[in-house]
Amino acid sequence: MNLILRKKIINACQNWHKTRHPSREAFLELANNIIQWKQERDIQGLWKNPPLMLTATIDDGWGHGLEIIQLYAQAAGVRIMPLGLMQSTETIIAKCQNYVPHILGMTILQFDSEDSMAYIRKNIPSKTLIIAGGPLFRADPGLSRRMGIDFTAKDAVAFMEFLLNFKP
Repeated sequence: MNLILRKKIINACQNWHKTRHPSREAFLELANNIIQWKQERDIQGLWKNPPLMLTATIDDGWGHGLEIIQLYAQAAGVRIMPLGLMQSTETIIAKCQNYVPHILGMTILQFDSEDSMAYIRKNIPSKTLIIAGGPLFRADPGLSRRMGIDFTAKDAVAFMEFLLNFKP
């Protein structure tokens, strides 16, 4: 694990906690700064063998949350395979079965996606963790459990803190 990058990410998370909720633009700028800093120092990421994360949405046609999560995953050194927006459950399941990613990252915006997410969970490799985000998780705290989600990222800071502790 790269301790210099780890310390930089920990410091960024601590600063975010102090400022409360930075703007979307501030989130994007900081991630890009970390990526540039890594490139200048030829630092690959937090892990010697980086984890693979597939990303997708089933009910989000904009993908703003995925954009941020993919950028922060890149900053941490995660290998990212974007499946795209508005993907079918069968496409997501097939890709997860084929690639067996460490993480499936999803944004979920609609309550009626509960059955689809539970179906995905039952049909992807059990070792693939599902990380999801979206505003509906604040409205229904039990939703993550019912969908089979392993970690709900309330924001990019929570996602980064998850990655700091993630062991592929």
